[in-house]
Amino acid sequence: MRLKIDWFLAGMVAATALAWTFPAPGAAGGWLHPELLTKAGVALIFFLHGVTLPGSELRAGAARWRLHVVVQAATFLFFPLLAWLTIRLLGAHLSPALQLGIFFLGALPSTVSSSVAMTGMAGGNVAGAVFNATLSNLLGIFITPLWVLVVLRAGGQSLPVLPVVLDLVRWLLLPLAIGQMCRPWLGGWAMRHKAFVKTADRGTILLLVYTSFCDSFANGVWAAQGGVSIALVTVIAVVFFAAVFAAVSGAARALGFERGDRIAAVFCGSKKTLASGVPMAKLMFGANPALGVILLPIMIYHPLQLVICGFLAERWGREGAKKAP
Repeated sequence: MRLKIDWFLAGMVAATALAWTFPAPGAAGGWLHPELLTKAGVALIFFLHGVTLPGSELRAGAARWRLHVVVQAATFLFFPLLAWLTIRLLGAHLSPALQLGIFFLGALPSTVSSSVAMTGMAGGNVAGAVFNATLSNLLGIFITPLWVLVVLRAGGQSLPVLPVVLDLVRWLLLPLAIGQMCRPWLGGWAMRHKAFVKTADRGTILLLVYTSFCDSFANGVWAAQGGVSIALVTVIAVVFFAAVFAAVSGAARALGFERGDRIAAVFCGSKKTLASGVPMAKLMFGANPALGVILLPIMIYHPLQLVICGFLAERWGREGAKKAP
């Protein structure tokens, strides 16, 4: 397997470095006006998701209800509880912002594009992956902030959940719905210009990553974070992935899933979305100067899951090709 450098992963590093070097433009009050840029960027990302979302594939994957239960339970029950347990055990070694970031990672929905792409590469149930990844992102608009609210209240903090949910509906769900309604007119154009749409989507995310870190660097938040904390978060991310991957694999085998459904379950159930996570964090924690620290766990988990799942998808795809008549 040849190792390719993903420009998006390299772009995340570049965006973070740029925020460290030039934080003023993207910080609160900067000339980029992040309070307006963030919402416009979020709306654009989810509008593009709506335009490119194939409704026929969603309907085709809707019947496998046991697959859906396993994936959504892993995403919104097992993963958040694992994150909560980790915070309880290691809270003394983590700053409050990192604790919130670890739980936010656990409460996020699954990815869409990479889950579907890797399920297809491995010879899995693509329709089931499309349905579950999309359902996860729709449910996450409501479940993720509710989970975060529960944890913050347990720690004596608060989150204005109704304004947050309304903001998520306004800037995530509504653009997604408008994109779906525009699909009869723009869907063909989006299919012909996939590379442009993907570049626009990822470029907007990188801009949000940059503005997310600007406030943290401008306010000196990272001065309190040492290399030990970052290394610990990396280890936690590895443990999370291994634990969820093993749990979903075990559940799929115990329920007698066929090979295609097992592949879709492990890829959808073990992934967490950076594409939706950054916009959601900007809307939920936009006033928090430690937003960059809160995003650190998903920034580490995202490339980790891509590398491991990419390796597994290619290997399973070769194995499936050998077994095929």
